[in-house]
Amino acid sequence: MHNLIDFLLKNSKWFLFILYVVISCWLLFSNNPYQHHIYLTSANKVSRLVYGSASGVTEYFNLHDINEDLQLRNASLEQEVIDLRHQLRIYQEDAYADSLATDSLMSQFKFVIAHVISNSVSRAHNYITLDKGSLDGIKPEMGVVDQNGVVGIVNIVGEHSSRVISVLNPKMRLSCKVKGSEYFGTLVWDGKNSDEAVLEEMPRHERFTKGDTIVTSGYSAVFPEGIPVGTVMSHAKEHDDNFYALRIKLFTDFNTLSTVRVIENLMKDELNGLSAGEEND
Repeated sequence: MHNLIDFLLKNSKWFLFILYVVISCWLLFSNNPYQHHIYLTSANKVSRLVYGSASGVTEYFNLHDINEDLQLRNASLEQEVIDLRHQLRIYQEDAYADSLATDSLMSQFKFVIAHVISNSVSRAHNYITLDKGSLDGIKPEMGVVDQNGVVGIVNIVGEHSSRVISVLNPKMRLSCKVKGSEYFGTLVWDGKNSDEAVLEEMPRHERFTKGDTIVTSGYSAVFPEGIPVGTVMSHAKEHDDNFYALRIKLFTDFNTLSTVRVIENLMKDELNGLSAGEEND
């Protein structure tokens, strides 16, 4: 206590000076409009600076909560996008089913909607993988088409996926004919372009015109008759002068395959049984 009193007495002149300055400032700013205006303007600037700095510090410490909230909102939006995509896929499948309801071949053929999960177009032997398998009713030797035309034939089936021999594979040979004609040949890929194939063994005496539509012949238990395949680009003689080989522009765009239909022939076993009986005879 004694030290505090000594300190106050020793610095009493300074305390008195500060008191006079405060009183003078109060009298000056209180009784003079101009100085009062200057005081208020400066005080507001200082207040804004102080409050702005405090607000910045508060916002900085709130960034964690804000970021977490944004992450939750992003996760919610991503889930909505996934749900919308799922709903869109369901609507697409319903649209396919509706388009098939008017098909006169529905009594003999059943269709399963599937989606492409992998696809190759530039290899010597190209294959396609679908997201449907045996649990969805997929079996080997089922035909596969898209909205444009023939895609391939199923050859290996798992429980949840299946592999398709693409039309762009020399191992696949498809019986086709010119639309409106009864003459048929064998479609095979020659490995040159992903949008072209060759229709072999077409009779030379038959007339072919550039732009003629090529469709499936129906002479197998895999594809029904009349499914579009492509159009004639040109023709050339084969080694046997009695036949032509037609170069075909394929309808199916194998670079953009997405949704396909797998065809089940409900009479396949019966037809195969009849064919086996003919061979035995």
